[in-house]
Amino acid sequence: MSIWIWIAIIVVAVVVSVVVTFVLTRRHDTKKVSFMMDALEDGELNFRFQEKSSLNRALNRIRGIFERRSAVDESASWSKLFRVITHEIMNTVAPIASLSDALSKEEDLDVKAGLETISESSKDLIRFVESYRSITQVAPPVRKAVMVDELIDRVMRLNKAKIAEQGATLAYQAKTLDLLIYVDEGQIMQVFNNLIKNAVQAGATSIRIIADLNSEDQTVIRVANNGKAIPLRQIEEIFVPFYTTKPNGTGIGLSLSRQIMVRHNGILNLEQSDNQMTVFTLVFK
Repeated sequence: MSIWIWIAIIVVAVVVSVVVTFVLTRRHDTKKVSFMMDALEDGELNFRFQEKSSLNRALNRIRGIFERRSAVDESASWSKLFRVITHEIMNTVAPIASLSDALSKEEDLDVKAGLETISESSKDLIRFVESYRSITQVAPPVRKAVMVDELIDRVMRLNKAKIAEQGATLAYQAKTLDLLIYVDEGQIMQVFNNLIKNAVQAGATSIRIIADLNSEDQTVIRVANNGKAIPLRQIEEIFVPFYTTKPNGTGIGLSLSRQIMVRHNGILNLEQSDNQMTVFTLVFK
């Protein structure tokens, strides 16, 4: 057999291999796109493709767009509801508190004691409503350039005593150096403080903050702890305002934190919660 025949056979084999690989790859990519479309139609955004190809990165980016849009819509809906509830409750309770104070000057001790109780209960309810009003009245962020290292250093110093009191440790790791974010420093510190507080209340002995860049050059900061895992039945509820499993909890910490991130055009999600670790992820644009 001549060398030209061998060359022809090799060329044909290479061409066939390339074609087969292309067809299989396209088929695999088609399945991925179909999977993503089904997930988006069902409102399920808890998926992420490994960033091994440009297609995967594009699909992850589309997912991120839908995720941010969903967070914005959710935030707007809750804000409208809170404004209505706050308005109605305040209009009802404020006159009761005022009238009770006035009537508490009566000489009849039994009436006075009862009215004082009504007055205190009314005032407690007003304070309760005002605490939730903070969710709907998050001030627009006043942004400036902030070094992530310096921000986390301030967060760690602020929480140092609380962490030590619980016998826990708080560590920071920057996988990418000199990360810079454009944020309202006070509001973002509040987000980290809430996450650290929740970790301590969950019995964590180790809390780690890890900062890095993702494939889209976005700053990603993860707050991980080894505390008690969030039960599966509660995972979908933890960002819902008023929802809490703590006896004295207000249920606004995570909801407020997510609203702050949305106002920064960012994302706050629960990435993982199991027997090994609970991880919250913050993505900054």
